[in-house]
Amino acid sequence: MDRITKLASQKAVVIFSKSSCGMSHAIKRLFYEQGVGPAIYELDEDTRGKEMEGALMRLGCNPSVPAVFVGGKFVGSANTVMTLHLNGSLKKMLRDAGALWL
Repeated sequence: MDRITKLASQKAVVIFSKSSCGMSHAIKRLFYEQGVGPAIYELDEDTRGKEMEGALMRLGCNPSVPAVFVGGKFVGSANTVMTLHLNGSLKKMLRDAGALWL
């Protein structure tokens, strides 16, 4: 859990992902299209990926990826992020975290 917290606070937007996950790809693309350059950690390519995946699930992220953190705070998985995007809250959250300038 400490590693997740540390990594999540190192950049305005952090995404824990798996390189083979379609939803992870869609969420990464959403942030790129917003003009955000998130830090991305591919759990299936990390030697401690299984351990981090378990920590994400304990945080309430089920399925474990994609797991999105904005401003060091756990936002949620794909459903939550898409809901925030569609209702307009995601952009404000990104501005407040310093991930967007406009």
